[in-house]
Amino acid sequence: MRRFAGRLRLAAIILALFTTTALLIVPQLFAMRFGWKLANVLPMVWQRVARRIIGLRVFVAGAPARERPLLLVSNHVSWADITVLGSVLPLSFIAKSEVKSWPVFGWLAILQRTVFVERKARGETRRQADEIAARLSAGDVMVLFAEGTTSDGNEVRAFKTALFGAAQSSLRLSEAETVLVQPVAIAYTHSNGFPLGRSGRPLAAWPGDVELAPHLARFLIEGRVDVTVAFGEPVRFDARSDRKTVAKLCEQEARRLLADALCGKLEIARS
Repeated sequence: MRRFAGRLRLAAIILALFTTTALLIVPQLFAMRFGWKLANVLPMVWQRVARRIIGLRVFVAGAPARERPLLLVSNHVSWADITVLGSVLPLSFIAKSEVKSWPVFGWLAILQRTVFVERKARGETRRQADEIAARLSAGDVMVLFAEGTTSDGNEVRAFKTALFGAAQSSLRLSEAETVLVQPVAIAYTHSNGFPLGRSGRPLAAWPGDVELAPHLARFLIEGRVDVTVAFGEPVRFDARSDRKTVAKLCEQEARRLLADALCGKLEIARS
């Protein structure tokens, strides 16, 4: 009976997500085609509806910076991070190129106006940084999952520095004297009101060696999952800044924010 109820819930979630996507996809395609500002807003609408359907309760500590250009650098725990962050404010993501070819997720990423990068193609780093910088200079908030992969949700891995060069490129492409680089931590804390704890975090975490489909189904069937998004103090990146130093500062702040979020030390508000 429990298994049947789980399958019924999963079917209802899939149907609701499909309906939401069907309603918003045409307006989003037109908005993207003609460069309307609506193209920034509709993905956030989709993500907010999706998080309610999925059962995600998002809490926020701190606030995203209002100044632009703004690059958010975050830890990466799960596929659900996209919905979590995307429901808080209008933004776009920087993702590895393979995501573009994934069934369903690839289309959703395109509609989110994601910038796809070849992380292993070192010769492409400058061009890819310039592409991200152009979006930053246009006022788009971009999200870089700086670890380069997903983690177990209990700690922050070392931040990779290559794409922090986008902040440098943005200074070249715009008249801005500084670019804000803001560290962010995503922490999955509770499931159905109970603390997840270190051993329970795999419910939400999706490390790269775990198959997506079974993990996705297990997460969706679970019910309500609470997650905290913690925004740290922005770092001002100017012409004299060193990207490796800025990356290290952001990594340390994200690590602190994650630890405090998991321990319940942050002052949070429902998003």
